Parts: sequence; structure tokens; C-alpha cells
Amino acid sequence: MQGYAMLVAGAIGFVGSHFAMSHPLRAPLVARLGEKGFQLAYIVVSFATLYLMVQGFQRAPVSAPFWPAGDIVWGLSTVLMLVAAILFAGSLIGNPALPVPEAAARKIAVKEPGGVFRITRHPMMWSFALWGISHILVAPRIDTFILCGAIIILALVGSRLQDRKKFIVMGDAWLHWQSHTSFVPFGRGIVFPGWVPLIGGTVIWLAAQWAHMPLGVGVAGIFRWW
Repeated sequence: MQGYAMLVAGAIGFVGSHFAMSHPLRAPLVARLGEKGFQLAYIVVSFATLYLMVQGFQRAPVSAPFWPAGDIVWGLSTVLMLVAAILFAGSLIGNPALPVPEAAARKIAVKEPGGVFRITRHPMMWSFALWGISHILVAPRIDTFILCGAIIILALVGSRLQDRKKFIVMGDAWLHWQSHTSFVPFGRGIVFPGWVPLIGGTVIWLAAQWAHMPLGVGVAGIFRWW
């Protein structure tokens, strides 16, 4: 595993620093650095550990795949990436469940979920998780497991921890919101995400697949069959 040392270190640092700085270390760091200072430190640590992880991935040995990635696997991966892109695009429009510190005391009600938030209350996090799953499917190697596994763990475990934190901050207002949304995508059935996320996500999906070619990564998605 020596060839994967940098990748493993970067993955542990990336995931671990996010969890630590978002939860147990947040309050003491904010007290010492101030809110802006903490945000700056959070960004620096995040990008530094992400850079280490990406560099480790690029330098890690390429192992033999654990299963063949045929057309069926590529098709499933391509569909998952479309869902991920739609969720990501929709998450940028605005989260109606952002924490309101005084919500618990003033019994402030959050808006009803709409758009991609009807699909899952964590659309951005699930877009990252689906990205990781999609890439593991078509590149089932040790280096991909480590890189994408770190992203998946951070996204899904981080989402659960966000639920707990928002309940503490928002109280019953958050419970009301949570009762009208699903953690798992489409947990409450198939719903339409809205035209803006659908169109925006499709554009992102197509652009990302095309970008694999000029970046030298290879042919991906629907361009595999063109």
C-alpha cells in the first residue's frame, strides 16, 4: 500500500478535517479566530487536504479493475450522473431549510420543500455521493475506491450530522421540514425536480462528459457510444 500512502493520507485528512472543523472543533476555533478567521482556516485546510488527495490519486499505481465495466455498467453510471447533475443544479437555487438560529424560540416555520428538495433534503451532498458511486462503477480500482469512497463518506455521513445540528438550531421547525422530505433520493416517490434544475443539470451533465475528452481522461457517458 506504500504507493497509495499520499492518497490515503489526503483522504483521511480531507474527511477528518471536515468532520472535526464542522463539529467538535468549530466552537473553540470560532472563539479563537472569529467567524471570518474560522471560515478562512476551514477553506485553507479543505483545499490543502483536497489537493493532497488529488495528487495522491494521480500518483497512485493503477491496479487491475475488480469487475469489467461493460455497456450496462456504463449505462447505469451515466444515468446516476444525470441524477447527480440535476440535484447539484437544483441545490444552487437556494435551500429553504437553511438554519435560522431563532427558529426554535420563535417557532419560525420553514418553507415547504420544492424542486430538488422534494427529492432529497440534501441534494448537493447526494450529488457528490452519486458522483462517487458512478465513478466507482466504471473504474473499480483501489485508487478510485479510496478517492470516491472518501467523497461518499463525507457526503452521506456529513448529511446525517447536518440533520442533527439543524435540529439543535431550529428545533420543531426542522422536524417539520424533515417530515416533509426524504434523506434518500426519491424516498417519497418519483417527483419532478422543476424545469430549471432539469435543464441546468442536463447542461452540466453533457458538459462534464464532453470535458473528459479534452482533459485526457477518456471517453465518458453518452459520448462512449457516439
